[in-house]
Amino acid sequence: MVSQALAELIMIVHFAVLVFLIVGGFLAWRWRGLIYPHLAMATWGLLIVAFPLSCPLTAGENFFRARAGQPELVDGFIDHYIDGVLYPQAAAGAVQLLVGVLVLGSWTGYYLKWRGERHTATHHVGAH
Repeated sequence: MVSQALAELIMIVHFAVLVFLIVGGFLAWRWRGLIYPHLAMATWGLLIVAFPLSCPLTAGENFFRARAGQPELVDGFIDHYIDGVLYPQAAAGAVQLLVGVLVLGSWTGYYLKWRGERHTATHHVGAH
């Protein structure tokens, strides 16, 4: 029972991590310090897509699923819970591209906002 609850908790955390991957750059527009964990998350997301790396969250979920007598996620978290469930399997590449565009767009907006704030602050200091 505890193992099943821990497996489900890791699954929920994994979904939260993916949501942060998509919206974290936009959240950093408001909370500037979030840009650093978002950069780390986006780097990890890129690496996981580009190389056959194992996600520690998937490994943790599999560990607790096995202890609870449940089958492991053979193809990984995304393939099990998202691909073919939230969108057709054939759209996976397009969804990855869309997430990449959203992340880069959020970073561009973050940079422009930050640059605009610096520019405004510099002009206010010089005016006094």
